[in-house]
Amino acid sequence: MPDEAALAVPTPVAPAAPRLRGAALLGVGSSLPAGVVTNDEVAARIGKTDDWIYTRTGIRERRHAAPGERLTDHAAAAARAALERARVAAGEVDLVVVGTLTPDEPMPNAATSIAHAIGAARAGTIDVNAACTGFLSALALASGQVESGRAERALVVGADFISRITDHDSKQTAMLFADGAGAVVVGATAPESARVGPILLRAEAAPDVLYLARGAATIEMDGHETFKHAVNRMAEVTCEALAAAGRSLDDVDLFVYHQANGRILKAVAERLEIDESRVVDCIERSGNMSAATIPYALDVAREDGRLPEGALVLLAAFGGGFTWGGGLVEWGRGDA
Repeated sequence: MPDEAALAVPTPVAPAAPRLRGAALLGVGSSLPAGVVTNDEVAARIGKTDDWIYTRTGIRERRHAAPGERLTDHAAAAARAALERARVAAGEVDLVVVGTLTPDEPMPNAATSIAHAIGAARAGTIDVNAACTGFLSALALASGQVESGRAERALVVGADFISRITDHDSKQTAMLFADGAGAVVVGATAPESARVGPILLRAEAAPDVLYLARGAATIEMDGHETFKHAVNRMAEVTCEALAAAGRSLDDVDLFVYHQANGRILKAVAERLEIDESRVVDCIERSGNMSAATIPYALDVAREDGRLPEGALVLLAAFGGGFTWGGGLVEWGRGDA
C-alpha cells in the first residue's frame, strides 16, 4: 500500500470568486514570557544532553510562563504592539479572533479577555482551536470577514502556553514546547489591492499521533509520525497555496512556516528545493509555541529587515489533530 503520508501532487484549486474587496496585514507584534529554560535544564530531567536535544530539534532554549502569568497579558501586549505599528486604535477594531488551545479559562473566552484588556470595546470575539494551525485558521476567518465587508479592522492573535500541558519528563515533548503570543492587524483594501491570498485549510483525523485526550493533563506525541506528516503536509500545502494564488516558488521572498522543529523546517526546504536563507528559522531561542509561532516569526523577520513593503510571504503550519494550512500574503498596507 502507498504511504498515506507521501507528498501528493496538488489538486488544482478553482480560482476564487471575485471579491467585493481585499484584505491586508497592517502590523505585527509579539510577546514572550521572561522565563528562559535552557537545554541543560531539560536534559537533566530526561537523561540527555544539550547537543542531543539541539541536533533533534534545533532548539537551545525556550520560554516558559511563571505559575502566576496569564496568557491574556502576553496576547494583549502582542496586540498592542501590532495595533501601534498598524496605526489602528483599539476602538476601531471590529473583530478579535484568537487561535489558542490553552486559554486562561474556558469562559470568558480568550478573545473576549484580550479585547477587554486592550480596550476594543466594540469588537466581536471568537476563539479558534486548531492546535498549531490556530493562527492561520484565525487569519482565514478574520480575512474573510474583512473581505465580505462585515468588518473593517480585525485583530488576529496566536497565543499558547504549551508548557502547561507538557510532560516535562517526556523525551518526546519536554524539549520542544514553549509559551508565547503574536498578533497581526487585518484591514480592508480595494479588490485589486488584495494582499491576503487564499488561505487553504486542511484536516485529517489522526487521534493517536499528536493529541491531548479528554481528562489528560499533558500532550501525547509519536515523534516519528508527526515529523513525517508535518514535512509532507507543509510541503504539499505550500504548492497548493501557490497554485491558488497563481504564483510559483520562485516568486516568494520569504517562507514563514510554523516553528515546530528545526529539522522539520530544513526538511521542508529540502523537499521544495528552497534555499534555507529564504526560510525563517527562529526556533533556536523560542521553542515550539504552537499557534504563536507564525506571528512571532513574522515579527522576527520584521525586526531583522526581511519584511519590506510588498514582500511576498508564504505562511504554512501543521498541527495536532491533524490540521494544516497555508497561504500567500503580500506584506504591508497597500491602500488600506
